[in-house]
Amino acid sequence: MANKPEDRILMAQIGAAHGIRGEVRVKPFGDDPLSFGDYGKLESEDGSRKFKVKRARVQKNVVVTKFEGVNDRNEAEALNGLKLYIPRERLPETEDEDEFYHSDLIGLKALDENKEQIGTVLALLDFGAGDLIEIAPKSGKSLLFPFTKAVVPVINLKEGFVEVHAPEGFYEEGEKEPEDGSTPD
Repeated sequence: MANKPEDRILMAQIGAAHGIRGEVRVKPFGDDPLSFGDYGKLESEDGSRKFKVKRARVQKNVVVTKFEGVNDRNEAEALNGLKLYIPRERLPETEDEDEFYHSDLIGLKALDENKEQIGTVLALLDFGAGDLIEIAPKSGKSLLFPFTKAVVPVINLKEGFVEVHAPEGFYEEGEKEPEDGSTPD
């Protein structure tokens, strides 16, 4: 029986090939960069392909990984961009209310301080300067907020929402740049 998408946890994404012997660069999702191989075989999104980590090592901001059965650069290049999942039941339960898996938040309603819906949680992102929560509003471009306790003080998985307190001035328009290139007096 196929797993439903919500029964699967995104563990890593394969990037470019590394060298000529079938190694690939992998971007892991999780606290420990080498833990993505700790829960058994990883699967493609549709579950049709399975990958077992043979060895992995951290190199700068990626994990150079050798998967069983991927033996040359061409095979490795064909995997570029592939997202790797595991079934949810392989992960341990979270231990306290401030702990959760990122996938638990995706799709939750995002409410403001007045409990008005501002959108839906689209993703949790990390570009190196701290986690961000991406909210898809009913219309317009998605909104990015710092994913901190001050900005997202409430995460209620049971009722299906997060509460977002936008930083002061978040929704204000900035001053327009002069079109002639001069600076304002």
